[in-house]
Amino acid sequence: MAKRLLALLGVLLLAACASPQSPATVAATPALPASAAAAEAPSALPAAPGKPLAANPLAVKPAAPRLPRAPRIALALGGGAAKGFAHVGVIRVLEQAGIRPEIIAGTSAGSVVGAIYASGISGEKLYRRALTLDEDELKDFTLSGNGFLKGDKLQAFVNQQVGRKAIEALPRKFAAVATNFDSGERAVFKSGNTGQAVRASAAIPNVFQPVSIKGRRYVDGGLVSPVPVLAARELGADIVIAVDISAKPVQRKSGLFGNLDQSLAIMNQAALALELKQADVILRPRVLSLGAADFDQRRRAIREGEKVGREALPVIRRIVAAWQQRAQLASR
Repeated sequence: MAKRLLALLGVLLLAACASPQSPATVAATPALPASAAAAEAPSALPAAPGKPLAANPLAVKPAAPRLPRAPRIALALGGGAAKGFAHVGVIRVLEQAGIRPEIIAGTSAGSVVGAIYASGISGEKLYRRALTLDEDELKDFTLSGNGFLKGDKLQAFVNQQVGRKAIEALPRKFAAVATNFDSGERAVFKSGNTGQAVRASAAIPNVFQPVSIKGRRYVDGGLVSPVPVLAARELGADIVIAVDISAKPVQRKSGLFGNLDQSLAIMNQAALALELKQADVILRPRVLSLGAADFDQRRRAIREGEKVGREALPVIRRIVAAWQQRAQLASR
């Protein structure tokens, strides 16, 4: 009997080992494709103690928010002969406050200061150069009915100061504004010989001889663009700070340069109003009592530029902040 029971148990054990797996068990654990398994692995497996989970290569990272660029700030420096030293004071104060214009447009005296500043020097270096400037470096008298100064020295001086770089090679964008002597049209020099362009921009009629460039004659840009705001806009400026040192027609001065100031002021009033209408900030250093050829008063002119620059800083900062806010809203 015992032998029969053992034989029966052996048969049952062999049958159990040979039977297939239950279909219900297979359905409960479906096999994942290799790609799906890889995608689920990081979220399914807990991190080892002290070790972060591996980054999911298929996860989409949120795009970093785009920050609006800083506004392109320009200086539009007007003409006014020796009163142009005030431009140096304005630039010095702006830099001390962390405001560094990257675009410079200049007319006449403004083109002289503007070209040198556009060469990449700091406001402090510009200030020191202004104090050491010898007036004789700019004078080359001649006997001519077109003007008693040739302008060769002015051209050479500017080219020496900018390292003989062409306008388009200057570190800061620069334009010198002159007047086409034959057509009366505004001419904006954005490339070419820097000293020659400045010489044309500063060629005061009957003082400097007209400058010939590519067969055309040019004279002082103050006749058509006393403060070159439009030229600054053409260079891509977002914010334009205009510095107006022009005399007003109510001023009555004697002498050659006094009469010249008066004549130019009367002629360019309409052009001045048109230009200033396009500016964001207008600075007017109190230099109208200074003579057009009064180099001895340069320190006073610089101080007046510094003073009006400091007074304008809160306004300039508000305008910059408002521009940045609008740019940020537009980038969303």
